[in-house]
Amino acid sequence: MPTREPVQEFFSIGEVCSLTDLKPHVLRYWESQFKFLSPAKNRSGNRVYQRREIELILLVKHLLYREKYTIDGARQKVDEHRRAGALKPQAREALEAETVAKLEQDLLGILEVLDGKKADGKKERGAKKERGE
Repeated sequence: MPTREPVQEFFSIGEVCSLTDLKPHVLRYWESQFKFLSPAKNRSGNRVYQRREIELILLVKHLLYREKYTIDGARQKVDEHRRAGALKPQAREALEAETVAKLEQDLLGILEVLDGKKADGKKERGAKKERGE
């Protein structure tokens, strides 16, 4: 019987930054602007985020960066979703959209590397031809 990996329940601000591609100062600022983003603090006083908060962070990021809402507009949109009982599905949808965007970005990066290698290979073959090799 296969064993399951334990699911991580809590994340440090550094881990959240890695997962969301945001800087720590952005997360701290958003905490001051969105009352639903208030991570607990551990005994050392460090922020500890839960999975639910990461989903909300990604929803805010999606609203601000992809849909071009202002901070006020994003706050209102999140409140609308909450009142309609659609906050969790919207957060999941934002997570999916961010995942797809990240994959597209990664694939474009891979294509650039491959194109660069092709170009370098062509340059090398051209140089060899010129030298008569």
